Amino acid sequence: MKIAIDEDRCRGHGVCCTLCPEVFDLNDDGYSEVLTPEVPDEHRETVRVAIAQCPERAISEA
Repeated sequence: MKIAIDEDRCRGHGVCCTLCPEVFDLNDDGYSEVLTPEVPDEHRETVRVAIAQCPERAISEA
């Protein structure tokens, strides 16, 4: 599973970072970034929840 964040849609709510800090973090500007585009198996379900919970729908499977 590969993921990406649409930088134009992300507003820095940080929901993804809260749900899965192993995969997501906030950059210096306060917007989410993907730490590991190839999601490890043990985090796939949590990342799917983060995708569904993103208020801006900025996360997608690449």
